[in-house]
Amino acid sequence: MIAKRIVEIAKAEGADAICHGCTGKGNDQVRFELAIKALAPTMKIIAPWREWSIKSRDEEIDYAEAHNIPLKINRETNYSKDMNLWHLSHEGLDLEDPANEPQYNKPGFLEMGVSPEMAPDQPTYITLHFEKGIPTALDGVEMDGVTLIKTLNKIGGANGIGLADLVENRLVGMKSRGVYETPGGTILYHAHDVLETICLDKETQHYKQQIALKFADLVYNGQWFTPLREALSAFVDKTSETVTGDVKLKLYKGNIINAGVTSPYTLYDEEVATFSEDHVYDQKDAGGFINLFGLPIQVKAMLDEKRGK
Repeated sequence: MIAKRIVEIAKAEGADAICHGCTGKGNDQVRFELAIKALAPTMKIIAPWREWSIKSRDEEIDYAEAHNIPLKINRETNYSKDMNLWHLSHEGLDLEDPANEPQYNKPGFLEMGVSPEMAPDQPTYITLHFEKGIPTALDGVEMDGVTLIKTLNKIGGANGIGLADLVENRLVGMKSRGVYETPGGTILYHAHDVLETICLDKETQHYKQQIALKFADLVYNGQWFTPLREALSAFVDKTSETVTGDVKLKLYKGNIINAGVTSPYTLYDEEVATFSEDHVYDQKDAGGFINLFGLPIQVKAMLDEKRGK
């Protein structure tokens, strides 16, 4: 979205080049430049980090101090942080060693919320409503997407939700450790997954889970403006046609606990699933099904015995 908007402005202003501040080690440079190539294929791209002599954040600070450029950080708090509506990332300093535990309780480290230990002792309940896979309301109040995410960020952050400590495999070839704060996004993903469990049939749900990894790779690698990403998005749009309903969640000290789910398109039938007596499911049918389903396993075992294996 950022790169798309930059291209729009560059074209409107008649610019002949676009400059970005991404480092030469990260993925952001790839995402920016692939988007620019897709939307403005002849536009020149300037990346100072790949041209100037500054090679580290310490050298950046040296340069800023030498030229009286004010900074909000110092050498001790010089984490690499990137923040947007969706999340806040932390990299660098002590986090560069995966053996070090993140200093979640250190004042100023977390910015979007608190650690689970510092969260309230009482749970917070919320109910999210979805229409065709899109969240549209929180606790009965309709909201646009931005307002909804901001509200969930505040609620989730206060309850210690959405902290992730992971080592990623960057596109440029290296492994990189980072800590992420994603309170609102974590809640939305969880709620959406819960709703899909009752709205999607097994085969569709399982296949969607398989292609989710490929979709994530495409987005991570900056390949948003590609035919494959568009095709996968069309698949997701189709599967979302019945993902409508309400999901109730309990937020407690970093945990998201399911507290109820309903949908007018539910495929869950209590009469079929019940352990009590029912008139829909004949348990005797399971015998023939298992015999047919297990036939390949049984035949192989019988032939192995004949061969003396």
